[in-house]
Amino acid sequence: MTGRTNPPGAGHRIPCVSNFSKHSTRSALGALCGLLAAYSALAVAELAAALIRPEAGPVTAIGGSAIDRTPAPVKDWAIQTFGEADKLVLQLGILATVGVLAALLGALTVNRRRVGAAVVLGFGVLGALAATARPDSQGPVDALPSLAGAVIGAGVMYGLLGKLVATSPAASLTGQEDTGAGWNRRGFLAAASVTAAAATGAGALGRALTGRRGQGAVASRNSLVLPAAASAAPAVPARAALRIPGISAFTTPNKDFYRVDTALVVPKVDADTWRLRIHGKGVARARSYSLPDLLDRPLIERDVTLTCVSNEVGGPYVGTARWLGVPLAPLLRELGVRAPSQGGRADQLVARSVDGITLGSPVEEVLDGRDAMLVVGMNGEPLPFAHGFPVRMLVPGLYGYVSACKWIEDIELTTFDAYDAYWIKRGWARRGPIKTQSRIDTPRPFARLSAGVVMVAGVAWAQHRGISRVEVRFDDGPWQEAQLADQDTVDTWRQWSLPWKATSGGHTLTVRATDGTGAVQTEKRTRTIPDGASGWHSVFVNVG
Repeated sequence: MTGRTNPPGAGHRIPCVSNFSKHSTRSALGALCGLLAAYSALAVAELAAALIRPEAGPVTAIGGSAIDRTPAPVKDWAIQTFGEADKLVLQLGILATVGVLAALLGALTVNRRRVGAAVVLGFGVLGALAATARPDSQGPVDALPSLAGAVIGAGVMYGLLGKLVATSPAASLTGQEDTGAGWNRRGFLAAASVTAAAATGAGALGRALTGRRGQGAVASRNSLVLPAAASAAPAVPARAALRIPGISAFTTPNKDFYRVDTALVVPKVDADTWRLRIHGKGVARARSYSLPDLLDRPLIERDVTLTCVSNEVGGPYVGTARWLGVPLAPLLRELGVRAPSQGGRADQLVARSVDGITLGSPVEEVLDGRDAMLVVGMNGEPLPFAHGFPVRMLVPGLYGYVSACKWIEDIELTTFDAYDAYWIKRGWARRGPIKTQSRIDTPRPFARLSAGVVMVAGVAWAQHRGISRVEVRFDDGPWQEAQLADQDTVDTWRQWSLPWKATSGGHTLTVRATDGTGAVQTEKRTRTIPDGASGWHSVFVNVG
């Protein structure tokens, strides 16, 4: 008998390849099940959060928890690296991580769908714990969105993985599941499609409801008419704002004003229901104020430069605005508060935001005559939501982390020994006086310039002390005094300029300032942590 025979072992190779292909396909489909389970869980959780409290959504809660627990150096690195996009990067990172973990979970539990569903439930519990542990938590109710999402996600995982398995008679006797060739392809595709569509609908409904919840706050801001200031800010001197291309505008437009905070979702507070409570040591009688209560008081209008403690030497987190607000010192004195130097019982004012963040300000500085205020207006309009509407606090001369509480709703008078505010617990100094700083705005770093006269210009600030002198050095040459623009107030930055006869080659330009007390800005470089950066700002340019 003649005929073609297979090589030894050939009868085993094809089934092995086939089994491998089936395993790979099932793992990929299992990964898809995990992704759909995570997608469904997040969509349902966000819908539940829209009905309960948007801040309790799992992405916001986990992101906020991550911010709370991130070491200060890492947090500062994120601000320097990503700028105001740091929160978006964090949220995208959370979603990417959830997606990768969900895909792996689905691929690894194709034959163990009970395990997959249980792990999804476990992730929901972690989200619930994160939501209830946040500073602004409203208690157990904040756990509900994550738990609701977890239940749905676990059900989706269990159900979709079930479409990938076929149960044999032998498996039925042992309670095990196997993956045979008889998996329900049509049923799986139909279930996956319905799940994706339903999750998309839930997410869209959640976003719509969240937007509707903020409509009252938007309407309250749109209808707010700010009264005229009893003490208006004088006009900015004409020569305080230099007309030099590339220099920072003296007044920073609201849309360009820096924003550094921990809020993943900007709080939208309804001004009609907002209240501010003041209480604590030395307060004769605790009292709550509505926004009309504050607006009925004499208001002041002042130009003040704000600076973030996370601003590196030469950094962008500084800006000047015209602020309208209620003087804080008279308000506190009416309630019986006195400075420690006058026998007061409290040396720290703790401001609490609606998102649970606390900032501690020295009472002595708040009451020492500077224009500390509860701000209601910014550059001629009600505060933008991103900058604290309806009310924020401001204390000239102090970094924002100890003075500029946004979305403020509570002021407690206490002591530094009794309480550490949010940032102090994370390694920052208790008191935050702003250091003298100067910055070269033009020319930009690594600019390519033509030989000849080049205008070097920038800004310098030392809030509540003022700037009396700015000097520039070219390479290792002598310091040359720059021309100062007119000073608006000691609480605002000051522009400066100096013409430079640029010659061919690479050059390093360095600037330093002297404040109103005669103290020269230090050359010593320090990090932003724990009490603000110091050092001279330099730029390198090429002249052709």
